[in-house]
Order: sequence, then C-alpha cells, then structure tokens
Amino acid sequence: MGREQEAEKPVPLLEAHGIGKRFGGLRALHEVSLTLDAGSITGLIGPNGAGKTTFFNVLTGIYPPDAGTVRFAGSALPVGEPHRVAKTGIARTFQNIRLFPNMTVLENVMVGRHVRTRAGVLGALFQTRATREEEQAIAHAAQGLLDYVGIAAHAHRVAGTLSYGDQRRLEIARALATEPRLLALDEPAAGMNAAERGALGGLVRRIREDGTAVLLIEHDVKWVASLCDRITVLDYGERIAEGEPRHVLNDPAVVAAYLGQGAA
Repeated sequence: MGREQEAEKPVPLLEAHGIGKRFGGLRALHEVSLTLDAGSITGLIGPNGAGKTTFFNVLTGIYPPDAGTVRFAGSALPVGEPHRVAKTGIARTFQNIRLFPNMTVLENVMVGRHVRTRAGVLGALFQTRATREEEQAIAHAAQGLLDYVGIAAHAHRVAGTLSYGDQRRLEIARALATEPRLLALDEPAAGMNAAERGALGGLVRRIREDGTAVLLIEHDVKWVASLCDRITVLDYGERIAEGEPRHVLNDPAVVAAYLGQGAA
C-alpha cells in the first residue's frame, strides 16, 4: 500500500537539488535545495547577502550552477539560457524594475507575449496576413492582462510615467504574458505602503488560484507568511530551514540568523 501511494505522488513542479554557485573566491550558494508544487505559493527569505537573488538567477537561467541540478515539470531545466527557461514555463520579475520606459504600457506586455508567437522574420518583414492577425491577437491578450492586474486604464501611457506600484503590476503583467506555469517574483512589494502590499497580496493569490504557481523573494516577513504555503530560508548561501510559515518563523536558527537582525 505504501509503495502504491508513493507511486501516485505527483511530480513537483520545480525541484532544485544541491545547487552550488561561486563567484571567484566567494561561495554564494552551497548545496541549496528547494521543492515547489504546482498551485502553491512558496517564499524564499533570508538576511541581505544570504544568496536569495543568486538562487533565483540560477532557477531562471541567468546563472548556470557550478553544482546541483534543476528539474521543472519532471524534465531537466535548460539552466544558463533564460530565453529557453521562459519558453519552458518560468517567468520572473526583478528586484530593480526592468521595463521599457519609453514604450507604452501595452507595448511592454506585448513584448513579453512574443515568446509564444509563431511569426518569423519574413512574416514580420513583409507583414503577411497571418502576422497581422497574430499581432492583433497579441494586443488583445496584452490588454486583457492589463485588466487582470488592474492597470488597463493606463494601456496607452508611456511606461516610465506610471507610479512605482503600477510599474510593479506592469512587470507582473509582462511576465504573465509568457503563459508561465511558475511566476518568480523578486521583492515585488519593495517600496510599497501597507495598502499597496495588501492589494498586491490579493493579486498574487488570484494568480495562484488561476493555476500559476508563485515563488517569491521578499523582505517583509509578515507579508510572506500571510501568503505562502511554504517558506525556505537561506543564510550565508545555505538553506537553514524549510516548511510551513508558522514552523519556520519559530525555528531558532531562523530567529538567530534573520529575525534576530530586526528584519521582521
């Protein structure tokens, strides 16, 4: 019976095992592992310099790991190749907002959508009927995503003129345009007030409810705990705790390494 139950256990959406990363003589990550299930919200926390963003960058293909493996939906992830990772089904935002500030809000989302398009160079050059129809469909989908994140009224504004909070929402809309199975958010609530964080939390929950798993880095521990099913804690490039928020936040190692520094 036990073996049958084990065989029926669903494959995790994301499995990172034994990840190591060095930058010259600096050890940024050492044997870091993380498992994330479909339909979940998982938090990654830790003090400044703990290795959170480096780990994010490995998972999203920006850095190749020096050790360890990453599997996504049961298959090896093409680490070190961000464009292939995006096509696989992982999208991300960045700690420092990376929009095209001189393009419109709608155009920014359309750029994200192009990872799923079929038109080639010749179609774009000669503006074939199929290419024009696909571009119209992209614009329609992008407008729908702007409505989804709550900034549809700003579709034709220049992205750089948006408020900070709306720029964060635009980044999320652009990431969602790639149709990800996993959305990775790097400090999405940074710089937001309590009301903005509350609204963003509602959006994150909605994204999960609509079928996209979420992995997030965030310094606001209480906000993370209110959202996440599980939390992983890093310190000095190593995982020191992992589990449900109420257990992790009471872990003595976490209190000493993170909460004890006034991060809460």
